[in-house]
Amino acid sequence: MATDAFPAISKSVSAPRPVNRQVERMFFAAMAILLCASVVFGFSRTYFLAGMVNAPLPNALVHVHGAVFSLWMLLFLTQTALVTARRVAWHRTLGVFAFCLAPVMTVLGMITSIDGLRRGVHIGPLGSAPALAISFLGMVIFPILIWAAWRTRRKPDAHKRLVLLATLSLVEAGFGRFPWRSMGLTPAVGAQGMVALFLAVLVAYDLFSLRRVHRTTMWAAPLTLAFSALAVPIGMTPLWRGFTAFLARHVAPYV
Repeated sequence: MATDAFPAISKSVSAPRPVNRQVERMFFAAMAILLCASVVFGFSRTYFLAGMVNAPLPNALVHVHGAVFSLWMLLFLTQTALVTARRVAWHRTLGVFAFCLAPVMTVLGMITSIDGLRRGVHIGPLGSAPALAISFLGMVIFPILIWAAWRTRRKPDAHKRLVLLATLSLVEAGFGRFPWRSMGLTPAVGAQGMVALFLAVLVAYDLFSLRRVHRTTMWAAPLTLAFSALAVPIGMTPLWRGFTAFLARHVAPYV
C-alpha cells in the first residue's frame, strides 16, 4: 500500500496549477491598456494632443509611421478586448490582418530610422549612432517575436505572451519620451527601466498563476531585455559607427 501511494504523491506534487482564465484575461487586458496608455502619454505632446494628422512632424514619412504604429496599438488593444469578451473567432479573423501589418511596420520602421539619421536625430552627447541602434534593434526583435507568435497561434498561452512582448519592444519608444530628465535620468535608461519593469510583472504573473515561469517567457523575456539593454552599447562600438556612417553617406540621402 505504501508503494502504491508514491505515484499518487508524485503526481500531486508535479501537477501544474490550473490557470484561472478570468484572472488571466484581466491580466493581459490590463497590460494592453497600460502599454497603450504609455504610448499616448509618451507621444501626447508631439503627436496625439497635437492633432495627429495636423501634428508638426518632420515629414510625410514620419506621419505615415505614426499612423501605422498607432494602428498596431489599436489592434493590440482590440484583440485583447475580443479575447476578454470571448469573441475568439473575431480575434482570429482580425489577427490575420494584424500579422500582415507586422512586415509593413518592420520595413517602415527601418526606413524611418534611416530618415532620422538623415535629419540628425541623436541621443544627447552620444550622437546619432546609438539612436539608430535603438530604432534598428527594435525593428529586429519585433518581427522575431511576431513570427514566433504566428507559429504559436494555436497555443494561446505562448501566443499571447509573444504578442505582448513584441508590442512592448515597440512601446519602448514611447517610454523614452517620458519626462525622465526631470527625474534625473536619461531617456534611454528610463525606457530600459520601464521595459524591465513590464518584464518583471509578466514573470511575477507567471509565478503567481503557474507556480513557474512559462517556457515562452523564459526565452522571449530575456531576449527582449537584451535587445533593449544592449542597443546603446552596440551603438557606441566602432563597427556600428562605421555602419551608421555608411548609411548616412549611401542610403540616407535617398530616403
